[in-house]
Amino acid sequence: MNTDSLPNLGFDWAEVLTMIQTTGVDLGMRIITAIFIFFVGKWVVGLVVKGLLKGMQKSDMDVTLRRFIANLARMLLMLFVIIAAIHQLGIQTASLIALVGAAGLAVGLALQGSLSNFAAGVLIVLFRPYKVGDWIEGGGVSGTVEEVQILTTVLKTGDNKRVIIPNSQIMGTTITNYSANDTRRVDLVVGVSYSDDLDKVRSELKDLVAADDRILDDPAVTIAVSELADSSVNFVLRPWVKTENYWGVYFDLTEAIKKRFDEVGISIPFPQQDVYLHNVPTD
Repeated sequence: MNTDSLPNLGFDWAEVLTMIQTTGVDLGMRIITAIFIFFVGKWVVGLVVKGLLKGMQKSDMDVTLRRFIANLARMLLMLFVIIAAIHQLGIQTASLIALVGAAGLAVGLALQGSLSNFAAGVLIVLFRPYKVGDWIEGGGVSGTVEEVQILTTVLKTGDNKRVIIPNSQIMGTTITNYSANDTRRVDLVVGVSYSDDLDKVRSELKDLVAADDRILDDPAVTIAVSELADSSVNFVLRPWVKTENYWGVYFDLTEAIKKRFDEVGISIPFPQQDVYLHNVPTD
């Protein structure tokens, strides 16, 4: 650049321009290097987290704990990468860390809910009231646990909706885990007419239970009269099944009872009222 046209202010314009160019080139190189560190660091973090997941998988660690540790490791490593990239720009990271710490305290006070969600997530991983793959009911929602994250739990409902619940909310309510045990009891109530033979009803129910291989022999099936209701004599039928067969047995057995009762002439009454009309003589 020609410096002869520049006004004479008592200093060497060539030296100033050279310094600006040098500073600009240095700053540009720093920015490029910082961007390079960030993206390469992000790629390395992905590789490290994948390796960590594979290592934990080989050790047969619980999938819920694996994913939680992987998410936490990813967050901490990315924080390290960001600090390294900022340091490359010439910013003193010591003062930055102090500033981040002070800001973190202020943000922590403002985001107490998030901290409680994090603490609840740690408790979920430690005490494991549920794990990935379990069907649970908690926080007013029921579904299959897809993931336990640092702050939230992700559920998939029966109609395939994705529901994200804060960990503190789900830990602050009653949790029902339908998948925790290997077996479950199917509870059915079967109503028959007062005119039906109760021994015959019991015999037919036993035959239906014996015909289904999914029903377990131990514990034994309960078949008993539970109530003399207004319109029916109610039997309780309580077979035990493996947890994964619960709904299949529930639906199939209900249908089989109706078909069998129709075949053998056992009636299933429904609520009804008898109305009597009387002729009142008039004068």
